[in-house]
Amino acid sequence: QEQLVESGGGLVQAGGSLRLTCTASGRTDSSDAMGWFRQAPGKEREFVAAINWSGRPTYYADSVKGRFTISRDNANKMVYLQMSSLKPEDTAVYYCATDRRNGCSDYGCYSSSIEYDYWGQGTRVTVSS
Repeated sequence: QEQLVESGGGLVQAGGSLRLTCTASGRTDSSDAMGWFRQAPGKEREFVAAINWSGRPTYYADSVKGRFTISRDNANKMVYLQMSSLKPEDTAVYYCATDRRNGCSDYGCYSSSIEYDYWGQGTRVTVSS
């Protein structure tokens, strides 16, 4: 079993930046693809970004492309989500997740939550206008 813990959420003004961190422990596998998802109040959980085990390729939702950057540090079992130019509509609970079964290809990474096997508890991001 793998455990994931997200951190780095908080309150930020529109236009600001935050960096989220996901720390993995337990039965981890550095060959896993990793993803970030988010869920806003009253909405479905949605895909944000994913990264292959090697750091390439990366894959982003259109809504965050050019503003968010996903990266990973396999040695320390961490995945990051650098968020810039934040908007009020980015307000959500952000979750990291492990894709152990599929991985990414040259065409991209999986964006459906059902393809991800392990999930953290989430970290809340609030962007004020």
